[in-house]
Amino acid sequence: MIAAQLLAYYFTELKDDQVKKIDKYLYSMRFSDETLLDIMGRFRRELENGLGRDTNPTATVKMLPTFVRSIPDGSEKGDFIALDLGGSNFRILRVKVSHEKKQTVQMESQIYDTPEDIIHGSGTRLFDHVAECLGDFMEKQKIKDKKLPVGFTFSFPCAQSKLDEGILLTWTKRFKASGVEGMDVVKLLNKAIKKRGDYDADIMAVVNDTVGTMMTCGFDDQRCEVGIIIGTGTNACYMEELRHIDLVEGDEGRMCINTEWGAFGDDGLLEDIRTEFDREIDRGSLNPGKQLFEKMVSGMYMGELVRLILVKMAKEGLLFEGRITPELLTKGKFETKHLSAIEKSKEGLKKAKEILTRLGVEPSHEDCIAVQHVCAIVSFRSANLIAATLGGILTRLRDNKGVPRLRTTVGIDGSLYKMHPQYSRRLHKTVRRLVPDSDVRFLLSESGSGKGAAMVTAVAYRLADQARQIKETLDEFRLTHAQLLEVKKRMRTEIQNGLGKKTHETATVKMLPTFVRSTPDGSENGDFLALDLGGTNFRVLLVKIRSGKRRTVEMHNKIYAIPIEVMQGTGEELFDHIVHCISDFLDYMGMKNARLPLGFTFSFPCKQTSLDAGVLINWTKGFKATDCEGEDVVGLLREGIKRREEFDLDVVAVVNDTVGTMMTCAYEEPTCEIGLIAGTGSNACYMEEMKNIETVEGDQGLMCVNMEWGAFGDNGCLDDIRTQYDRAVDELSLNAGKQRYEKMCSGMYLGEIVRNILIDLTKRGFLFRGQISETLKTRGIFETKFLSQIESDRLALLQVRAILQQLGLDSTCDDSIIVKEVCGTVSRRAAQICGAGMAAVVDKIRENRGLEKLDITVGVDGTLYKLHPHFSRIMHQTVKELAPKCYVTFLLSEDGSGKGAALITAVGCRLREQEQQN
Repeated sequence: MIAAQLLAYYFTELKDDQVKKIDKYLYSMRFSDETLLDIMGRFRRELENGLGRDTNPTATVKMLPTFVRSIPDGSEKGDFIALDLGGSNFRILRVKVSHEKKQTVQMESQIYDTPEDIIHGSGTRLFDHVAECLGDFMEKQKIKDKKLPVGFTFSFPCAQSKLDEGILLTWTKRFKASGVEGMDVVKLLNKAIKKRGDYDADIMAVVNDTVGTMMTCGFDDQRCEVGIIIGTGTNACYMEELRHIDLVEGDEGRMCINTEWGAFGDDGLLEDIRTEFDREIDRGSLNPGKQLFEKMVSGMYMGELVRLILVKMAKEGLLFEGRITPELLTKGKFETKHLSAIEKSKEGLKKAKEILTRLGVEPSHEDCIAVQHVCAIVSFRSANLIAATLGGILTRLRDNKGVPRLRTTVGIDGSLYKMHPQYSRRLHKTVRRLVPDSDVRFLLSESGSGKGAAMVTAVAYRLADQARQIKETLDEFRLTHAQLLEVKKRMRTEIQNGLGKKTHETATVKMLPTFVRSTPDGSENGDFLALDLGGTNFRVLLVKIRSGKRRTVEMHNKIYAIPIEVMQGTGEELFDHIVHCISDFLDYMGMKNARLPLGFTFSFPCKQTSLDAGVLINWTKGFKATDCEGEDVVGLLREGIKRREEFDLDVVAVVNDTVGTMMTCAYEEPTCEIGLIAGTGSNACYMEEMKNIETVEGDQGLMCVNMEWGAFGDNGCLDDIRTQYDRAVDELSLNAGKQRYEKMCSGMYLGEIVRNILIDLTKRGFLFRGQISETLKTRGIFETKFLSQIESDRLALLQVRAILQQLGLDSTCDDSIIVKEVCGTVSRRAAQICGAGMAAVVDKIRENRGLEKLDITVGVDGTLYKLHPHFSRIMHQTVKELAPKCYVTFLLSEDGSGKGAALITAVGCRLREQEQQN
């Protein structure tokens, strides 16, 4: 017993001794975490250099865009072929992805030989060989008559400008076929297939094996956004934000970047950690000075590194009692698979003895321990270096996402990682130490890069099909110049109908006379009250207008809410509430005793018979108060004031907010003769010749006409440009069949149109993984302000995702791009048809005046016009294109419904006095 313990003790001592000796000898191959973090930082900078437009040409880490924009989302299906060319074997697979209960993948594959003479022959022969094997495979699968989508895994550095091209930069891995470098391998393969003429194939994607690995793993785990190969060679790819990739147009979404990290250090950046053994390996290689990082870490070189170390140690008498044999001196005699065998924990030493004995060095037990430790240091260094570069990618992903903790999956393939007994454990451990603020899952790629190529093709196929269908859907909203001219022409017809005596009754665009006969001339003076009723809030204002050299307008106001039960109760309740608010305001201003002139902004369709009489035609915007439609609202207001018996007011004018908008701008700018509201609702007014307004007596001068153009199209004249989504929004609204033009171009409805499109696209599986959230089902949830936010140019997709998350929509990058496109399409159409309506108005005024060219100003108000990032620009552009003979200036109105009402009242008082004097 004692003897056995002594023996064990002796061996432990011996082992410790040997280990220490080797540690000291190879100290330059062992890195502290500090060094590894430093290497990680260097690699991060290299990543950035590779991505930058100016730094890429000289960067060693090439960061090649792959045009793979999306990982599998689980909805892919179809029948695909994958070609995998990248080593001594050439594999062809048929991959069937189907959806019964869950997504399943069936694969059949065949391996073909690529003989040495073909690898080193001409490019033509190589691709003829590939095409011949593919023909044979299709024959056996009985699919020669089908044109299946093909994915091509081509594991050599390629430059791509789209998914289905790959321009070979340089051959690696013993391949040397002539006339291929600098050529597009897809073209070469297509040419070879065409030449045969016995089958057809649709090559949709060229993929690097690293990308293939990421996609294979991405199929099983949608969090996978990094792919790594640690085998004969090494490389990595990951999903980068498109806005950081200078070499590719566009900044929406993500794209997979093939780093080609094997070349890290080719510019001398790793000289301080390379050893004499690394330099010797490099000198003896096929490509001296190139792929220096790969030569320190990959399976192709590790066995050779160990052999060189053993030779040197033997020469110095530290091993094998100084014995050096011809075998030990032969390049390639010590392979990486030997390294894996020697490092096995149980039979490692036994294997070491066998392998070293074959090399003829007659190893002692101490020699075997020492060699095992040399192997461990070399393979540990490899795992550490890979952990450092992977750490660089992970921290970059974390920063791109702006999250404190990264959750992600890394797909891995490669013989070294799979076969070496300790490698994967060491790699995982070091990564967790270097990047503590991340939860990384390492996923072994089961079926290599072939399935990955099929997945890339499946995703490309899904995205192409999806893009086509989404485009078809959104094309209904994209109006041509001819269609917009037609909208303008029809608006012009409806304007005529509204103005004509015979057609007015049946006209949809009512062209209501407002009895506002003049815009302000600057002589207006006095104190005026204004009421503003047009939505859920009600305002009372006191407006002090002073004429003279320094014209001033001073305003005081108070805002009151209108509860929903009052909006939808009786008319008496509504007007009692209004009078109660006026009473409160007059108390607040201390003006109960003065009998002030009042202008009442009432933003609902009214038929006016004079400036101070307006009969409500119908409620809009959610109002439903009874006993008001068909009544004079000024009368209802006067009765409410009488019932209260507290104060008296002189109601001079009932005003539409659109007219108020025109008047406010006209006070500042005399050429303003048109008013436009583009906000919650949409409407316009303009100064029309009295002789054209057949519904009012008199031919002299002008009068402002309130168009009430929101009802344009209620007679069906816009049905050819209305979509199923417009119809759905209309059918579910409070006033189905009414205000159809307004429902296509006003803020109240745009979000609802978008919501309907999103639901449809989700049902069809193009968005949110086909999951319709409860929120998305809620009417009115997608407010128009979200459109403005989402379409803002400054917003990165992350922020779009944040907005969608508020709505309970868990969106991917791809979802966000689609949502942004939907919003843009809907608001663009709104701006264009609004512009077409305006073009009809300005051209009518030009023709009224018999002018070749018209200069005119439009006063505009409304949240959509003011807050949406593109609406105003697109609308201006449309007016310019459809009414080229009119120079139209748009002026933002300051408070048309308050200040405007006071100005109309002031003008009304001025004209009333003039009449009394006459």
